[in-house]
Amino acid sequence: MQFTDFNFENELTDGLLSMGFKSPTPIQEQAIPIILNKKDIIACAQTGTGKTAAYLLPVLNNIIKKGHGSINTLIIVPTRELAVQIDEAIRGFAYFTNISAMAVYGGNDGVMFEQEKKSFKEGVDIIVGTPGRLLSHINQGYLKFDTLQHLILDEADRMLDMGFSDDINRIISFLPENRQTLMFSATMPPKIRSIAKKLLKDPEQINISLSKPAEGVSQGVYILNETQKIPLLKLILKGKDAKSILIFSSTKEKVKRLEMELKQLRFNASAIHSDLEQPQRKAVLRSFSTRELRILVATDILSRGIDVDSIGIVINYDVPGDAEDYIHRVGRTARAESKGEAITFVNPADQQKLKRIEELIDSEINRLEVPKELGPVPEYNPSAHRERPRGGNNGRKKGNFRR
Repeated sequence: MQFTDFNFENELTDGLLSMGFKSPTPIQEQAIPIILNKKDIIACAQTGTGKTAAYLLPVLNNIIKKGHGSINTLIIVPTRELAVQIDEAIRGFAYFTNISAMAVYGGNDGVMFEQEKKSFKEGVDIIVGTPGRLLSHINQGYLKFDTLQHLILDEADRMLDMGFSDDINRIISFLPENRQTLMFSATMPPKIRSIAKKLLKDPEQINISLSKPAEGVSQGVYILNETQKIPLLKLILKGKDAKSILIFSSTKEKVKRLEMELKQLRFNASAIHSDLEQPQRKAVLRSFSTRELRILVATDILSRGIDVDSIGIVINYDVPGDAEDYIHRVGRTARAESKGEAITFVNPADQQKLKRIEELIDSEINRLEVPKELGPVPEYNPSAHRERPRGGNNGRKKGNFRR
């Protein structure tokens, strides 16, 4: 199938051709016709599958046909990085149109807030924003959504993880009920399904399977003690010649400590976390994408918006809490049929998490040998290290969304 088969308006087709887009990805092939038919949609698809274009292209096509100059589409996202990334995608796809877009997010100064306010009053077609910043404008009374046609919730699971549920519900209370609602999420826990039932009207459902990492990813795990992580990481980083390495840690505090450790070891490393000002975060991401920065340390949430091709190695310094997030992390490497490597450190407390990951992907991940100079390692015995039930779901495992 080709993008020309969707019969987009000429201006949009010209934009696609100029960007080198020819064939749609599976999520695009399934979602675009549904959205063009004005149906609500709930889709489970991880980052890297092309979901941004899956919803932007039909929405842009609709704006071209209906005319523009007032708020048509609201896209709510969890992080400023993702807001900027989507805004840039809109500008690329809509290059040959007069469609306008505005990305709004916290961390900017008062001058930027006033510029956003002015744009809203003059008229903008698409708003991409984080919940807190959107509410700051809404609460002042000038941001109206009377003409809204599309509401898009992107990375819905992350917004819930970050505690934005109440903010999202408040924003939606200001929107017209007669609209098309599109929800995209990398995972589909019960709370997402519950929200979808409230917001979406007879939605079509799409699930792009999360059960297998890309074939080009070489996966391996080290079973080790927590105290062996830094010494092993040092050996791995010195022994690899990859130009781009992404390290995931579980919390902001751990990310900051790990950045400090790596810098003390004289590695070219930086971190992104919520304590950084927006210009600082932009500078770090820019240097990573241009390969000036070799090693980036991040949490799952802050990694959203990192759009870098050819990341050579992904290192899970901490095992992700949810098995689905392992697929998301690993998906950062070996994109576009390239090769990549994913390494995971598993301490005794995380062995149950590794077991759930292997159950999800239906295969055992290759066990790597910890160098003997780092000392004895624990046995792999996940039944001896059962996790306590997590609050909020009575210890039940999060379910996968199945069509």
